[in-house]
Amino acid sequence: MARMTFAGSSLHALLAVRLLLGAMGSVGAFDMSKNTNLAVYWGQDSAGNQHNLAYYCADNTIDTIPLAFLYVFRGPGGDPEIDFANTCNQWDDGTFSGTALAKCQAMAPDIKTCQSKGKIVTLSLGGATGRVGFSSDSQARGFADTIWDLFLGGESGTRPFGDAVLDGIDLDIESGTAAHYAAFVSRIRARASGAGKKYYITAAPQCPYPDAYIGDALDAAPFDAVYVQFYNNYCGLNHAADYNFATWCVLHKPSLLVTYSFAGITGQRPGLRIRTSRCTSALLAPRTPLTDTSPLRQ
Repeated sequence: MARMTFAGSSLHALLAVRLLLGAMGSVGAFDMSKNTNLAVYWGQDSAGNQHNLAYYCADNTIDTIPLAFLYVFRGPGGDPEIDFANTCNQWDDGTFSGTALAKCQAMAPDIKTCQSKGKIVTLSLGGATGRVGFSSDSQARGFADTIWDLFLGGESGTRPFGDAVLDGIDLDIESGTAAHYAAFVSRIRARASGAGKKYYITAAPQCPYPDAYIGDALDAAPFDAVYVQFYNNYCGLNHAADYNFATWCVLHKPSLLVTYSFAGITGQRPGLRIRTSRCTSALLAPRTPLTDTSPLRQ
């Protein structure tokens, strides 16, 4: 995804503030049945002042935080690679033997703190500079098993966050090929069925419809929410004539939670609220301009 970039970013700029319906009065607990959830991407220190995860979870306006990014699917030893800038990376924090998978167990208390406040913490896969993709459905299913064991409800001796269990995954795929992601998602769903907790699967397509990398999977596999990137493209919020929120709603799944997105800055409190709506209600309401710029937290 093309995002704002700043000197010192280890991968590319974030915090991307993608907004699951930014209505006033959020209490900071994620609830898919509500239209007041706020998703904030964390991990790339784009402003050079990234705080730890728990700092942002103290903000009652934030409901879900995708950790950005797992940016290499198959690194040394066949394990993925993750990078969270100044908070955790393979160069400063070390790796598991024979891999380039960073040891981020120090993040476990923060993850649990966020979850104790009713927020969900997921892992975002891909990003603008990711080395991602699958050559077959079998490879995709195998990678899903790896993700399950390393980050979700499975078991492994090389879990980067130790005993902290994330709440799901987010696909921010912007390179490689589009094939086989449906098999990956379906395998995660299969592993999660019967689990003792709910696991969420989201995607972050760019606004041109259909998305070049994740569009096929969105049609073929079950996602909980789609964080459409309505920025840095002709169909973004700043191009009223071509803004295509309704296209995503009508041509995709009218009952799916499709959301506005806005690029923000890691290390600073995001400074915009963006009013959005579920597809089912957005199609019945007139288009509302982006006018609410009140701070998320004073």
